[in-house]
Formats: sequence, structure tokens, C-alpha cells
Amino acid sequence: MGVPKFYRWISERYPCLSQVLKEHQIPEFDNLYLDMNGIIHQCSHPNDDDVHFRISEDKIFANIFHYLEVLFRIIKPRKVFFMAVDGVAPRAKMNQQRGRRFRSAKEAEDKIKKALEKGETLPTEARFDSNCITPGTEFMARLNEHLKYFVNMKISTDKSWQGITVYLSGHETPGEGEHKIMEFIRSEKAKPHHDPNTRHCLYGLDADLIMLGLTSHEAHFALLREEVRFGGKKAQRVCAPEETTFHLLHLSLMREYIDYEFSPVKDKISFEYDIERIIDDWILMGFLVGNDFIPHLPHLHINHDALPLLYRTYMAILPELGGYINENGHLNLERFEKYLTRLSDFDREHFSEVFVDLKWFESKVGNKYLNEAAGIAAEEARKNKQKKQKAQENSISLAALEKNEGEVTPKTTLEDEPEDDDLFETEFRQYKRTYYMTKMGVEVVSDAFLADQAECYVQAIQWILHYYYHGVQSWSWYYPYHYAPYLSDIHNISELKIKFDLGKPFMPFEQLLAVLPAASKDLLPKCYQHLMTSQDSPIIEYYPPDFKTDLNGKQQEWEAVVLIPFIDEKRLLQAMESCNKGLKEEEKRRNTHSACLMYWYDKDAEFQYLSPWPEKFPAIERCHTRYKTIPLDAWHVEITHNKITKINKSALYFCGFPTLKHIKHKFYLKKSGVQVFQQSSHGENMMLEIIVDENSKDQMVENVASSILGKRVFVNWPHLEEARVVAVSDGETKFYLEEPHGTQKLYMGNAVPPTKVAYVGDKEQSMWVKEVQGISEQYQRRKGIIIHETSVVVYAQLLTGNRYQLNQNGEVYLEKQWSKQALPFVYQTVVKDIKAFDSRFSSIKTLDDLFPPGSTAFMLGSPYYGCMGEVLDSQDVIPEGRIRVVFNIPCEPQLDTLIQNQHIYREYLYWKRIKEESSW
Repeated sequence: MGVPKFYRWISERYPCLSQVLKEHQIPEFDNLYLDMNGIIHQCSHPNDDDVHFRISEDKIFANIFHYLEVLFRIIKPRKVFFMAVDGVAPRAKMNQQRGRRFRSAKEAEDKIKKALEKGETLPTEARFDSNCITPGTEFMARLNEHLKYFVNMKISTDKSWQGITVYLSGHETPGEGEHKIMEFIRSEKAKPHHDPNTRHCLYGLDADLIMLGLTSHEAHFALLREEVRFGGKKAQRVCAPEETTFHLLHLSLMREYIDYEFSPVKDKISFEYDIERIIDDWILMGFLVGNDFIPHLPHLHINHDALPLLYRTYMAILPELGGYINENGHLNLERFEKYLTRLSDFDREHFSEVFVDLKWFESKVGNKYLNEAAGIAAEEARKNKQKKQKAQENSISLAALEKNEGEVTPKTTLEDEPEDDDLFETEFRQYKRTYYMTKMGVEVVSDAFLADQAECYVQAIQWILHYYYHGVQSWSWYYPYHYAPYLSDIHNISELKIKFDLGKPFMPFEQLLAVLPAASKDLLPKCYQHLMTSQDSPIIEYYPPDFKTDLNGKQQEWEAVVLIPFIDEKRLLQAMESCNKGLKEEEKRRNTHSACLMYWYDKDAEFQYLSPWPEKFPAIERCHTRYKTIPLDAWHVEITHNKITKINKSALYFCGFPTLKHIKHKFYLKKSGVQVFQQSSHGENMMLEIIVDENSKDQMVENVASSILGKRVFVNWPHLEEARVVAVSDGETKFYLEEPHGTQKLYMGNAVPPTKVAYVGDKEQSMWVKEVQGISEQYQRRKGIIIHETSVVVYAQLLTGNRYQLNQNGEVYLEKQWSKQALPFVYQTVVKDIKAFDSRFSSIKTLDDLFPPGSTAFMLGSPYYGCMGEVLDSQDVIPEGRIRVVFNIPCEPQLDTLIQNQHIYREYLYWKRIKEESSW
């Protein structure tokens, strides 16, 4: 699911959220989940603007395999690797899928037409129709078989895949990919021995994964995605993952930023301030700007500061609510109505801008009404009001005279309202009436119509909350309008009884016919194709060859509403029924649902796994994989059992999962133009201001040196990186380690490192000042962090990895490896004395554990550097600390002659060019 522009807005408001992924700074993750459809699209049609682009199917599969290998190698999950392909979606999603596929086919047709008009010659091969990336197509069936082959191949041949459990939820398993992943996470959380410190990494391109991840209320959750560039010309997507910059978006920081955002309300509410409940309400507010299931509320756009408005209104009304609105995925309707009522002031504020323009128009043309209908309505309202007032005045006068026969001045209790107020309300009602009449095509905007609008919208919000927190509660429900009602028309909802009928998911061919345009008819079995093209088809109106779009306040064409009719499920199924008998056996097999597959390595299993495409991919001669099917409802968690896992708030720091803790700071919102992307942000940024006591003895360079020189610290707050301090300086005096060249020792406990003191010269002092200025500017411009005056700069070597070493007891341990380069860090952003958790390689105790017989090893010494070998199970006595390995020594090619010929050829070309230049 997508929330347009949300990713950019949230990243700019909370500047530290995202972090560029660097090789030696990747956190340790237990579970890696892939929302596969983004990868499939990326590897099959990387540039839709190039009408000349063609790609073979085997190349697509090879690209996907490679992308999966790279993502796995980057993250290295320790326990679970979960690949989820979109299956049949809930009916609520199909409206968006239908609009997207109709638009995709139309845009492709238009681009080809323009290219031909320019005289371009297009390839004779058929272009890849991205609409085939839909459950039930032949392409998806073939891809599913190749993904099974790939999993079996990797588990059988790659040791890093052999210690984990691999899940493949293919297109045959109903549900959107990311929601199948969340269903798995919910089921794991419901287990009695669930580890609350499980570390999750979810790959995907949709911005709503932020919200989905937060619904888990897990403490260690990060999102992996490709770098996104905004502004300027649309960049071509790069398919090769090696050429891609990846980012981690840390939900651990997101949780803390949300806490800061709503901290002003802490002291104003009478009930307990609970950040988990605040996060739930924050997720709910995000739905009001529109998503894949409902349109945005009128004039409520992210790029027009809709989200800050939602947050301000929430903080203003929360003290009056007596509790939170989103109760673990259940709407508290009474509180929600109060929130919407307060929020509806926005409708009038927005219209007031229109009304001001109207008053100007009146001064020019003498007509004080926006249109004739408004004028008639206003005149009738004015007459009715006068009659009502007159009747009340008479009644009051009579009562007063009967009570007091003395002098009584009759006075109405109803003061005359200014004429402008009457005009404003009349025009406001007509303004909304015009919206409903033009957008929704209704002739009469009755109270019953508005009540239905309100009920449908609230029902939609509840369905989405269920979907996020509990899974699909109705496969057949959908929002039946292209547009949402005005906030001021959503009232009288607190007594609504919202119930959903679960129903069952569409079959693959039913979804294909529901979402594909006629231009993609060849993706369906032939027996159905006439339903999309024949004028005699009972459902032909669902496949218009041309259609309109409506930007509806948006700016980009891809955000426009696609105005095509909604599918009637009963009519669709009735039309298909007479065609079903024409299905071939292979097509019948494709039109089924199947379960998720769970794979694992078994060294005792050995069989041949046949290739699904022998000409392109070899068979797996020695396959060591076992699998079992997971029933479709195995991971379903009952709503009443979906509880929040209490987060372990220990002082233990999990390496790679940043936090705003550890360093004292203030926070506030301010328009500071932080450059998270390639240009300055326009909205408010959550600024962090480090609090430094400049008079503290802790800031004196000699004290800093004695406390951290030669020690391990964490630098680059809040994205902490482990480092070894080798020098400290205040710009005048420098303390540094005096060690033999190549020494990278950590001085633990009270061990005193060999230290030398030097006075800084003018050149080095100038360099120190420039370093401080550069660091300060980078922190403020990119991270939204103000570090203030710097007293001490720390020079440290970043951790680059770990190396196996053998101690005197024959036990293997890991020795930290540090970069040879020392980088500058300002002392106020350095964190020391924290207990960090990192379980990598904790199970390795002896040399035999590290190099078991039959395992693969590489030579990093001489001779045979880089050669691969197999560890032998030797019965001979060998010296302690050694193993026996047989290496496969490749035959090095003789390149001397080739190199010599290259030199001769270059010399020949040089003299040839000289001769040609002299002849000119």
C-alpha cells in the first residue's frame, strides 16, 4: 500500500530517520523479510520511459535471483528469510490495482504512439507488459517455479543459507506481500516464548511500511530500501543492486521522534501517557490523508501541511477524550467523532479563503452569491429565519406582558446574526453540495446521502485498522466512491454498528478479469478474453477503451483519480461462469490458491532437483533441502489475542539500532531547511540541540584523554558506530597514543595506554577549526542537530570487522579490526560506557566449531592466496592451532605475451596518430 509523498515528508520532518548503508556498519538482524513485487518490477521493466527497451524472460529471472542474493548478503539474517509475493488482494485493494493497471496500459500506448509519430523504429519483439505481474498469469506461474528452484539451489550450495529457515509465500497464497509478512510476525509474537528483542529488517518500496512496522510495536525494526532522489529530472532506475545505494530507515528512531512530536500533551491529559497508544493513534491519523483503500479527505494534502494539522488537532482534543482513539486496531467511535468534529474546523477555514475571494468578486460584479442555486437557497433560508424570529418575538412579548402589566420592553433571546454569517454558511453548504453533485454525480444531496457518506468513510477507516492490526476481516468489502466526504459531514457516528463479513478471496482469474484493462487481455485464458472486448459482453462497460482522470487537488498525474467504473462482483462471476468450461487443465491448475512453503537444510537429504528451464538454469544434482506447506490460516491470530509485546527497556544497547538516548539534548520544531534529500526542506524539522556544560571538567582535553584514549567508544550519535580513540585535541594541545606501527590494541579497564602530548602548530590549529566547522555544518544541515561550541575533537578509528584468533586454551575468539585511518569526531557527540549487545559468532568456541570437516575455507596467506579449499577430517596428529585443508589450485593464465602485445599495439596507435596529424 502506498501513501503518496509520505516518505519524503516524514524523512524531512525527522531528519535522522534514514541512514546510508555502509559495509562495516550493518546491524545484526534475526529476520529479513522481502516484499517481492518491488524487486520483480525493478528487474523486469526498470525504465518505462524507454519504448525501445526489451528484455528476455530468462534475463528477468536471473536479475531477480541476483537481487535476492545481494539483499541476503547485505543483511545476513540469522534465523528467518521470508520472501512474499503479492497474492490475490482483498477487494478493497482491487479498485486501486484496477486504476493503476488501466493507467499503465494507457501510458504505454501513448508513449509508443508518440515514438512512431517521431519516426522512430521500434523493436519487433513484444514489449514486456508489466500488468503480467498479477497473480494467475503464466508469467507469475513460471516465476513461482523458478523461485522454488532458486531457494533449493541456494540452500543446497550456500552455507550462509543453511542455518536459517526460508519461507516462500508465492502469488498463489492470497494476500498482499507485506501483509502476509505482518501476519507471520503477529503469529510469532503470539507465541509464549517470543523474544521481544527480535531484530527485524523489512525490504520494500512502499512508504506505508513505516506504519505497518510500527503496528508490530517491536523495538528493533528497520526498513531497507533503495535511495530515493527527489527534484529535477526523473532519474532512471538502476537494476544492478551493486550500483544501488541502500538506506535503512530506523523505526526505533521513529518511535522516539513520535514521542517528541506529541510530548506537549503529556501534562495535559488525565490518563496515563502511553507512547504505544500514541503510536497507534499516529498510525490512524496517517490514514486520513488517503491511501490505496480510500481517497484523501477534500483539500487535505500532505504537501499542504495536512499532517501537522492532524497532529495539532489531536493534541488539542486529546485531553477532552478521556483516552485514546485507536484501541489496538479498534476505533473508539465516540472519541473519533469528537476528533473529527474538531478537525472539521479545517473545512470552514479552507472555505473562508474561497469566501474572501467571493466577497472581492461581489464588490466587482454586485452579485453576492457564488451561484444562482446558492442565491435561491439563501433567500429561502433568510425568509424562514425571519418567520421563526417573528414567531419567537411574539411569543416572548406575550409572555412578558402576562407576567408584568407594568412597562415591559419585549426583547428576543435570539440576536440577529450578521448578514455575512448567513451568507458564509449558505455558501459553505452550497460549496459542499456542488462538490458532491459534480464529483459523485448525485442530483440531490440529502441528509440520507450524507449519513451514508459518513458511515461508509468510518467503516473504511475501521476496515483498514483491522487490516493493519489483525489481518483481513472482509475479503469482499471495498470503499464504493472515488472521493471522500467533507470532514464537516462526518458526524453522528458514535452509535454506528460496524460489522464485516469475512467472505473469501477471489480466485486468480477472477482478480485478473477484475483489474486488467482490455489492452492486457492476452494475459487471461482465451475463454475469458471476449468478456473484455465484445460489445455483446454482459460486463463490457467495465473495460472502457478511454477514460478520464481527475487530479482532485493533486499535482502529479500519477496521483490523479482514474475515473473507471467499480466492478460488480456478482455480475463478474456470473459472466465468467459460462466460460469456465473452456479452461485447459494447465489453466485450471493456475487458478488455485496454495499455501506458503517453509524450507530448511538437511544434510541427510540428497536428491536431484530438476531445473524448470534446463536450457538456461542447470539442475541441482545434490539437493539437500526439505520443505513443508504452511496451511493458509496457520498464522491467523484472533483479534482478542493480538496484544502488544512489552518492550524490554533495559539499558542494553543493540548495535546498529540508533537511539536518541545517551546524550542529553533539547528538541523542538523549526523550519531550518534541513537537506535530507538533494534540496532544502520546506516544512518544519524536528531539531535536536545537544546540551553541553562548557565549564565542566569533563570538557577539559587532559581529562578527556585520560578517560577515552585507547578505549572503545561510540561515535556519530545518534547512528552510533564503534571506534577506537587514538588522539584527542582542543586545537592547542594534542594527546595521542604512542604505539608501534600497525598496533591496534584496546586498553581495557584501568590499563594505561602509552600517551604522548604535543602542542599544536598554526597549520594544524587551522585544520582543527575547519574540521569543527565542517562537522557542525554537516550535523545541522543534514541531521537537524545543533552541537554548539566544540571544546575537544576526538580522533578515532572506526570498526571495520572482526578477525578470528586462537587463545592459549585453544579457544577461538574474535579480535576487533579497526580502520587504519583516524577520523575526527566532536566530543559532545561521542558516547562511552554503554553496554552493547552483539551476538555474532557467539556459538563458536573451538577451532573444530569454526572449521568442521567438509566445510569450505579460503586461503588468506601465502602461498595460494585466495584459493578455495575443503577442510579434511584428519586422523593424523597435527600441531595445535592448525587444520588440514586441501586446496584447489587453479591454473593461472599466462598473460605475459598478451601484455607485451598490448604495449606494442598502443605504441603502434600512438605513432599512427602522429603520422596522421603531421600529414594534415
